[in-house]
Amino acid sequence: MVPMLTIFSIPKPFTGHIGTIQRNAITSWTLLRPQPQVILFGREEGTAEIAQSLGLRHLPEISSNLYGTPLLNDLFRQAELNAASSTMCYVNADILVLSDFPRALEQVTKRFKKFLAISERINLNLTEAIKFDGNWESGVKKRSRESGTPIGYTGIDIFVFPKGTYADVPDFGIGRLWFDQWLIKAARENGTPVVDLSRAAPVIHQNHDYNHVAGGTDWVWKGEEAKYNLHLYGAPPHSFTFLDVTHELTGKNEVRRVRFRKPVFKAKEALWDVFVRRTAGARKYLGIRRKVS
Repeated sequence: MVPMLTIFSIPKPFTGHIGTIQRNAITSWTLLRPQPQVILFGREEGTAEIAQSLGLRHLPEISSNLYGTPLLNDLFRQAELNAASSTMCYVNADILVLSDFPRALEQVTKRFKKFLAISERINLNLTEAIKFDGNWESGVKKRSRESGTPIGYTGIDIFVFPKGTYADVPDFGIGRLWFDQWLIKAARENGTPVVDLSRAAPVIHQNHDYNHVAGGTDWVWKGEEAKYNLHLYGAPPHSFTFLDVTHELTGKNEVRRVRFRKPVFKAKEALWDVFVRRTAGARKYLGIRRKVS
């Protein structure tokens, strides 16, 4: 049976391009079946209005740090207190979730009582409001195949888990680095299976800038909040990523154990470094010499 989800998120202000892609994303969640409960948090401009227009739950109050950034621990606490479902889904508010995602998740819930399910995001340039007609998913998938770019193993934007999985969440600033990888770290340390749904049900990230953050990209990646989040993460950067999942869902919707993903990736990375990157200068020189001769 496909599980009902409680999807929760904390949007950015609904202005300009960010506003457009967030409306796209949140509308896509409401079209999933079975229809999920969607809870939007925060007082950012436009949040209350879109919640009202789509018939969603809106909880405006959420704790923040000294920079005014909402805190992950209060978000998770309030989401669980107000969830109508036993299956929670935290997702960033710029992520399109398609109908294959709940179907993929069904296979995970059949196999495990406790789990963390994640899925790779495909980066896609979308500037316009999606027309949510009967063909909208096929159109998005076509554009994704033609011009989308997989984020790789470090970017995680959607997390599904049973209620009660995260009882003790640190005060990460949301929208800064490392809290996403901490969610994987905490699951692995607790013996919770981490399942990669990417092959069966990737999600779509609508590309955007960081003009909504004071300090822009540099602050998100290198500012004091990012440094504090890394301290809370308690591990070297990128220690817990898609390379650290325990299981994956195949293209045939079969859950299988993942073995040796990280060492194989690291070996390939080392070989590329030795035989491609370090020999680039020599290969370029030889190419020039051949042209001269």
